[in-house]
Amino acid sequence: MELLNLSNLSSNPLFLFLILLLSLFMWLKPAKGRNLNLPPSPPKLPIIGNIHQLGKLPHRSLRDLSNKYGSLLLLRLGCNPTLLVSSADMVREIVKSHDIAFSDRPKTAAVKHMLYESKGMGFGPYSEFWRQVRKMSMVELFSHQRVHSFQFVRDEEVGALINKIQSTCLKGEPINLTKMLMVVSSNIVSRCVCSQKIEEERWVQQVWGVGEKANGSLHRFLYW
Repeated sequence: MELLNLSNLSSNPLFLFLILLLSLFMWLKPAKGRNLNLPPSPPKLPIIGNIHQLGKLPHRSLRDLSNKYGSLLLLRLGCNPTLLVSSADMVREIVKSHDIAFSDRPKTAAVKHMLYESKGMGFGPYSEFWRQVRKMSMVELFSHQRVHSFQFVRDEEVGALINKIQSTCLKGEPINLTKMLMVVSSNIVSRCVCSQKIEEERWVQQVWGVGEKANGSLHRFLYW
């Protein structure tokens, strides 16, 4: 019934007119940053922006766009402005001289709901709180002495992974390396943080499923 209603709605002239009117409005409305000195940008379409120019091989399409418009290029992926930098000198300038301006992370729905309102070090905005978290992490978690102290955990888990792969091959059973590596990563993290191993593969599969759904929603809607 819902599919039937959707097909009827898509064939309604009024609905098509509203979609066309909305597209023209988004195309013709004045941009907020029109007076800004922005990098060159290829022609874009309403709503989808430059997504149609990525093609089946995005890395080659981006290379062609860089060769045509320059090593500094502004793209619109949906409603998200994306800066494409294809020059090593410009990347060095951004990282060294303008690192604070480019240090913020994109605020997406997946990050907001799964990572405590983007308060973690990986996706948190640049602020005094982020600097303190980074400082504590570098001193307490990622220092050479701390990382070396958990070397035996990594050795044991990798050894267990190799033994499991070997036994599975001897039985002639198929191997799912993705799930195995996910279990090993979760065991290493849980042993380092909680001093115990998570043997429950069902829990790992649930976490993996949630991550796939979040990434799928993120890439499908591009935060519209």
